[in-house]
Amino acid sequence: MNPALSEATARRLREIFAPDRLFTDPADCLAYGYDNSRRVALPQAVALAASHDEVAALVRLCNEHAIPLVVRGRGTNTTGATVPVAGGVVLSLERMNRILRVAPDDRMLDCESGALNSEVQAAAGRHGLFWAPDPTSAGYSTVGGNLGTCAGGPRAVKYGTARDNVLGLRAVTGAGVGIKTGCHTTKGVVGYDLTRLLVGSEGTLAVITEATLKLLPRPECVRTLRACYRDVNAAAAAVARIMRQPQTPCALEFMDGDAVRLAQGYRDTGVPAGTGAILLIEADGSAESIEHAVRAISRAAEGEGLVELKAARGTDEAGDLWACRKALSPALRTLAPNKINEDVAVPVSRLPELMHGLAELARKHGIRIVNFGHAGNGNIHVNLLGDAQDARQRDAMQRCLEEVFRLVLGLEGTISGEHGVGLEKRDYVGWEVAADTLAVMRGLKRELDPKEILNPGKCLP
Repeated sequence: MNPALSEATARRLREIFAPDRLFTDPADCLAYGYDNSRRVALPQAVALAASHDEVAALVRLCNEHAIPLVVRGRGTNTTGATVPVAGGVVLSLERMNRILRVAPDDRMLDCESGALNSEVQAAAGRHGLFWAPDPTSAGYSTVGGNLGTCAGGPRAVKYGTARDNVLGLRAVTGAGVGIKTGCHTTKGVVGYDLTRLLVGSEGTLAVITEATLKLLPRPECVRTLRACYRDVNAAAAAVARIMRQPQTPCALEFMDGDAVRLAQGYRDTGVPAGTGAILLIEADGSAESIEHAVRAISRAAEGEGLVELKAARGTDEAGDLWACRKALSPALRTLAPNKINEDVAVPVSRLPELMHGLAELARKHGIRIVNFGHAGNGNIHVNLLGDAQDARQRDAMQRCLEEVFRLVLGLEGTISGEHGVGLEKRDYVGWEVAADTLAVMRGLKRELDPKEILNPGKCLP
C-alpha cells in the first residue's frame, strides 16, 4: 500500500479544492482507481478540478513534493492508462466540461477537456458540423481522453483521428507551467508542433485543460453497403481495391468468418451461407454525389470471392446491415469475458498476410482468434479468446500475443492503432521504437515533466 499523503500536502490540497471536489476516503477514491482495462490501484486522493488555474496549482504542488499525478476523463480506455499504479493523486477533469465557443464560419470549437465527445457533436451539429473522432465510447468519453489516446473510430478512414482534427491546446506541463499550443487557423507553422506531440501522450507530458477542435461539414447523405466474401483473403483484397480508388468511404469495417459466425449465433442478421468474411461500408456526400460514390465503391468491392453485395435503401435497412457487427461485441463478452483484445494496424496492402499469419498462430497455440476492425486503416482488433484469469491459458495467450506483435511489426505495422499504450503494451514499445528514438522521447519527458510525476510507469518501457 502506498503511504498516505503528509498532513502538509493534505492541507495544501484543501486550500486549492472545495470539500465536495476533494476525496481522501478510500471508499470515495476507489471509483477513480480503475479503467476499462480491469486493472485497479488505489490513489491517496482524488481532486476534481473546476478550472485551468486549479489544475496548474495542483501540478505545481505535486511537482514540488514529487507526488505522482494521474489525469483522467471518464476512464474508458482499455490499456490501464489511467490506473494510478504509483498511488498519489488522481486529477479528474469531469467537472471541466464546458463548450466555450462554437465558431461555425471558421469550422472551429473551443471546449474544456472534460466535455464529452457526444456534447461536442451536439454543439457542432446545431450548425451542420461535426468533429471527426467517433470511438465506440463517444457517448461517454471525454475530449481530453480522446486527445490523450489519439482516438479514432470508423470515420477515421476518411476524416482522420483526433490528432488530425485539433488545432490547438491549453495545457499544464509536469513542472506546473501553463502553455498554449497551435493556433486558430488550419494553416500555421510558427514554432514546433507541440499540439501533435501532446495528442496521444496519455497525460505523461502535460495535462490538457482546453482544446480548439477542427470541425467538418456534416454530409447530406450516408449510404450503407454490406459485402460478404467467401474468405478473409477475398475481403482483404477488396479492401485494397476500395482504398485505391478516389471515392474514400467514411467507414470500412471488417469481420472475419469466426466473427461472423459468433455474431450470427447471437442474433440472425441475414448473412448468406458460405460467408467467410464481411465488409461493412459507408459512403457519404451530397445528394448529387452520393450515387456516384456508391457505384464507384461497389465496383471496387466486386471481385473474386464476393458472395453478396447489398445496399441499404434507408435508415432501417442500414441498421439491419450493421446488425451483424453490433451483435459481435455482446457475443464475444458472453463467450470469453476475460479475452485479450489488441488493436494492431498494418498497411492495407499487407492485410492478407496479417490474416494468414493470425490463422497460423491460432493453429500453433491452439487459441481461437477472432478478428474485426477498421479495415480501411488496416487497423484490426485481434481477440484472443480464452480465460486470462486461468494461469495456463493466460501463459498460452501471452505467448501467442507476443508472436502477434512480432508478426505485425514484420509487416511494417504498429502494435497499437488507436487504443494507446498505457500499461498493457508498455513493455513492447521497444520492439517498435528504436533505442535512439526512445532516448529522444525520454529527453522530452524529462524536459516537460522534470520529476516524472505525470502518469508514471506508462507509455515508455
